[in-house]
Amino acid sequence: MPINIDNLKSQMRKGMLEFCVLLLLKQGDAYASEIITRMKDARLIVMEGTLYPLLTRLKNDGLLTYRWEESPSGPPRKYYSITDTGEVFLQQLKQSWDEISHTVNHLLSSSISENFIENPEQ
Repeated sequence: MPINIDNLKSQMRKGMLEFCVLLLLKQGDAYASEIITRMKDARLIVMEGTLYPLLTRLKNDGLLTYRWEESPSGPPRKYYSITDTGEVFLQQLKQSWDEISHTVNHLLSSSISENFIENPEQ
């Protein structure tokens, strides 16, 4: 049975989403729609139905906090910011990402991997 690549890509994106949200908030406070737009600009499509539960979980875990601010166009906005605990967690995620990235890049650059990618029937 062939592997569904779209399902695999979706699982990989979900695994990275927490990391990406924390990276964005490390750059500065943002409200949910802004986070979605910035993710989209980075070619990572995130739906509100995925983002809001994640933001709530990160807040409940003490990694984020929020504040309400009046909006010049519409209702008040909930701005999220990363906490000190969130910054420590983000550093741990970055270290894990660096290790995983190094491993994958090493395997991609090895002759075994190149041979397999060029000739997948082997």
